[in-house]
Amino acid sequence: MADVMDLENDGDLQSQFEEVEALSSIYGDEWCVIDEASRIFCIKISSNLEERKLTACLQIILPPDYPSAAPPIYQVNAAWLRGAERAKLANSLEDLYVEHAGESILYLWVEKIRELLVEKSQSSETVDQPEKVNVTAEEEVDDEDIPDFRTLKLNTENAHLFMDHSYDEELPAINHGNTISDRRSTFQPHLAPVVTPRQVKMVLEKLYENKKIASATHNIYAYRIFCEDKHSFLQDCEDDGETAAGGRLLHLLQILDVRNVMVVVSRWYGGILLGPDRFKHINNCARNILVDEGYTACLEEATRSGAKSKRPKSKKTK
Repeated sequence: MADVMDLENDGDLQSQFEEVEALSSIYGDEWCVIDEASRIFCIKISSNLEERKLTACLQIILPPDYPSAAPPIYQVNAAWLRGAERAKLANSLEDLYVEHAGESILYLWVEKIRELLVEKSQSSETVDQPEKVNVTAEEEVDDEDIPDFRTLKLNTENAHLFMDHSYDEELPAINHGNTISDRRSTFQPHLAPVVTPRQVKMVLEKLYENKKIASATHNIYAYRIFCEDKHSFLQDCEDDGETAAGGRLLHLLQILDVRNVMVVVSRWYGGILLGPDRFKHINNCARNILVDEGYTACLEEATRSGAKSKRPKSKKTK
């Protein structure tokens, strides 16, 4: 029985190799290898229409027993996909898998998504606000002891700060930190100095030009900008589907008392739930790049000075 399973796995790996090679040849630069060892790939799909061109990013994880016994694990990231259209796409992909059970189906999935893109592009409907669609198993979050940072979200009074202005602001330099890997998930931090919300938007736009970063399962970020005229902070955070991660990241920035900086942590999900460890990796990534870029130097120096100035406790006489 074991020999039969080994033969099936060998056959699956060969099928996967041939399918990936074919897709890479067909789609060229649109095909991206995220982690070849873990069989994680993504492809950028567009409607190919000059007017009202829409795009979607399909991230794929190929299980060891695909295509013989299991479907690919997938996630679709698209600004326009939500509600009924999300359900329609999920049903279409599932029907294709059932219809072609045991066969390689990625090409059919990609073209089905492209078909929906074309339909959407040709329709007169207004593009909705971005929403990330995650059709993999959701990770449950323990809400205990999680700070509530909803009150820090930008209100309508600050919304205009993110709009385009007639003047040009300089794109801040973006630094990329070292990755942390755990059970096939990979985390990588990115840092940029920011002094206006407009620069926050510019940094996000620049990061999303990178296909690998754009294909991440989550891009969690937080920033703090010190407003000298008001002697207060403008700060915000984003979970990007990883519930409570943005608030925890902002909490770290507050504890370290850093200012005029933005930190983004990209996570590529590897198919294995990490539980609370994912929050630890996100914050460790962020802290490491803040230390590397010198944002915690003043804090650490003050901490050391404070430690030296402390008087030793006098011994109590019995």
